[in-house]
Amino acid sequence: MLWTTSFDIPEGDNKITHRSSILSIGSCFSTMIGEKLAERKFPVLNNPFGTIFNPLSIANLLEDSALEMPVNTDLMLVRDGLYLHYGMHSDVVAYSQDSLERLIQKKQQQVKNSLEHASLLLVTFGTAWVYEYGEKGQIVANCHKQPADLFEKRLLHPDEIQKSFSSFLNILREINPNIRVILTVSPVRHTRDGIPENQLSKSVLRLAAHDLTETYDFVSYFPSYEIMMDELRDYRFYKEDLVHPNAQAEDYIWQRFKTAWIDSKSFQLIEEFEGIKRDLAHRPFNPDSPAHMKFLDNLQKKLEKYNRDFDFSKEIDQLRKQTQYRGK
Repeated sequence: MLWTTSFDIPEGDNKITHRSSILSIGSCFSTMIGEKLAERKFPVLNNPFGTIFNPLSIANLLEDSALEMPVNTDLMLVRDGLYLHYGMHSDVVAYSQDSLERLIQKKQQQVKNSLEHASLLLVTFGTAWVYEYGEKGQIVANCHKQPADLFEKRLLHPDEIQKSFSSFLNILREINPNIRVILTVSPVRHTRDGIPENQLSKSVLRLAAHDLTETYDFVSYFPSYEIMMDELRDYRFYKEDLVHPNAQAEDYIWQRFKTAWIDSKSFQLIEEFEGIKRDLAHRPFNPDSPAHMKFLDNLQKKLEKYNRDFDFSKEIDQLRKQTQYRGK
């Protein structure tokens, strides 16, 4: 008896290795995949502008970075004494307009460098519902808890997404002819828009992603949304909010992504690094026992070994703190 509907996911060409350079941008699903890649020591720039949900804002941020466009100060605002930008998440914040402008320019330069040298760009579309701000009707990435009457809400058309992303992808192909792009639709349900409205939004995003993969041979699609809706069709795979995939679902989708897009030659290193993470999280019954002392010594040697080729400075510092705490 089958308890789930499974389906084949085409494996990508030019798969990811530990020598690849990756840029992940978009909804919180991009952040999750980026974190799992970073934890396994893949070089990744992960959502530098914070979580961005709608595809037009994603495309604008990428294109402005690639072309070194000046920061649009008309979209800056002050909230609770902090300066924010409507074009990005509240993670991008400063204490003055000048500081915010410099911060955004720094992030744009990071993204530009990444786009020019990356092996892979991972983009996650979260929602096709957008908010237009002001008389010019500029689409914002985040309303930053401002009064609702400042914005007009509407649904994007697939053609708008196609046009906006085509503009960016044409630029991207010029500055980095060898890059691969993976598009995916976030499995996170935007139920605040309404259940039918969320389904409509996801359909628009999926159609736009399909059109882009048909138009550009270096653009592929990874079905994270479809995995959640079909293979994991059960509320036990959601967090308590019944909106976000839980850790079990995230791990399952990660395994599917790993099989489809990561070179099998990297699997052994992935297993080693996952083991190190588990070892660091280990809590012994007796931290002063000879067995645990030996365990820590072996872990330190393992970290020092891999630190020659990968950045394990945080893990080494974490182990050092554990050792110092034990000695008190």
